[in-house]
Amino acid sequence: MLTENYDVFSRYYDSLTDNVDYRSRAEYFHRLIQKYKKSKGDVLLDLACGTGSMSEEMCRLSYDVIGADCSCGMLSRAMEKKLESGLPVQYICQDMRELDLYGAADAVICTLDSLNHLECFEDVEKVFRQVFKNMEPGGVFVFDMNTPYKHREVLGNEVYIYDTDDVYCVWENSYEPEENTVNIRLDFFELESDGRYSRSCEEITEHAYEPERVRKALEKAGFEVIGCYKADTEEPLDEKSERMIFAAGKKEEE
Repeated sequence: MLTENYDVFSRYYDSLTDNVDYRSRAEYFHRLIQKYKKSKGDVLLDLACGTGSMSEEMCRLSYDVIGADCSCGMLSRAMEKKLESGLPVQYICQDMRELDLYGAADAVICTLDSLNHLECFEDVEKVFRQVFKNMEPGGVFVFDMNTPYKHREVLGNEVYIYDTDDVYCVWENSYEPEENTVNIRLDFFELESDGRYSRSCEEITEHAYEPERVRKALEKAGFEVIGCYKADTEEPLDEKSERMIFAAGKKEEE
């Protein structure tokens, strides 16, 4: 939930998402943006950018990237990466429900089920409205969301163990079928210099929604829905799709 600041999670986020191929995902989002974007500029907003891995990959693809996140912990780690890479990504600390760029983006992305973390569907609708408001005419919004199928059949009530060089993590899911909600408890155990383990925890909630509901919310915000695909393809969703990709455009001015 956005009421959590993710500062504990941010310390271990990169270790726990080490299996994500950010370069490949960035190239996929890049293809969709180039296929559908009609505006002339290359300003790209990475919404809920986390520790900046996707922001940096999009910057390498020649976008002028702004990374926005509400977690100071996540942004702190993004800034550390920026100092190492030297890439000109601009980071801002903003809640995506109250997005204000003081300008407009030609493309907006939101990846790795960040929209599922919002507290309710009304918040998803708020984000859609703010993205539309902060987008150039002819711009494109591309994002992913976990599907109800994934929540029900994959995440469910599973428990995962992650043992990395940085941390030992117990990831425990609790599924609520009536709301297609997964409550996640993360317990982190970090080895200290004296040989003892320190424990910290974070609780996160993800909500999943039917594709048609998301489509209608985009249209209500003013977008034209261009496509809805199963990740990371341009093939239509099927009943066992675990992640859905939406591409939505803002009409050009007449």
